Amino acid sequence: MLNPASSNNVGIAVAGEALIDLIGRPDGTFLPCMGGAPYNLARALARQDVNTMYLNPLSADRFGRMLSKQLQNDGVNLACEAPVPQTTALAVVSINESGHPDYAFYREGVADREVTTQGLNHACNIKPGLKVVCTGALALDPRDASIYLTWLEEQRLAGRYVVVDANLRPSVMSDLSSYRRNVLTTLAIADLIKVSDEDLVNLGWGEVDPVKAARELLQQTNASMLLLTMGAAGAWLLTSEFQYHAREADKLSIADTVGAGDCFLAGFLAALMNLMTHPASAREILAGFSESDARGLLRHALASASLCVQQQGCIPPTWQNVTEWSQKHSVIAA
Repeated sequence: MLNPASSNNVGIAVAGEALIDLIGRPDGTFLPCMGGAPYNLARALARQDVNTMYLNPLSADRFGRMLSKQLQNDGVNLACEAPVPQTTALAVVSINESGHPDYAFYREGVADREVTTQGLNHACNIKPGLKVVCTGALALDPRDASIYLTWLEEQRLAGRYVVVDANLRPSVMSDLSSYRRNVLTTLAIADLIKVSDEDLVNLGWGEVDPVKAARELLQQTNASMLLLTMGAAGAWLLTSEFQYHAREADKLSIADTVGAGDCFLAGFLAALMNLMTHPASAREILAGFSESDARGLLRHALASASLCVQQQGCIPPTWQNVTEWSQKHSVIAA
């Protein structure tokens, strides 16, 4: 078990799906891997020494037990320790020639959707040291908007820093217009937004340069910061005052990109939490943000993703892994 988090000193709480990725193999069989963007994020944060709590319930079935055991092995606190009878959600994943995943989801009546606003708020409000709440991906399903939007709004009012990873999954949504509206509504109340260049296309910026599109999105929200990932082209950190870019100087040997964005965000947040000392909040830290701070956070996030893509499935690196990678490999920054 890696650095089990103290249940009384949780710093970040994560809400959203936990599922099994059935990854297609060339011979037609499927490799079951634990996944779901928020689930990956919770694991990745804990493996980088962040006291993390996962908020959604897990199933009593075999897959649910696997998911629960892995979270606990990584040191993640479970807000819902008792399993529920609903089944674990599944995602069938096809990997194309460039290692990019395509998803088909099966998530009606599943365990991770057995949540309420009241339950999420209660789990967060009994943790006095909680500074950051995160969600995104399938939690932005418009059918669950009344749960997650209300929770995020109340947590923001309580002084928590709200992080939303758009991580769009249009293939699973029957009403794309409602889905896009809900994603944009949720991003509008975030303090920190993470999007990919593909997310921006799905949100309607298909003919716009990704950095310009990200700038336009940031201006439409209350967020103070936006992270834009662009695969091999690296990543950007944008605020109202500045923007920075970084990419690995050397070409990576990519196994697949499953979980890369989740590890990127976890790396950024882990580095951010490392800057924070009690009783500082994320907003207070970012108010005095320096250029050196910004570049350091972006570099750590990029290294976290780089380590992930060199392995099959989402295997989040530890803080030490990331630190060692950063020391040995250079980036091209702008």
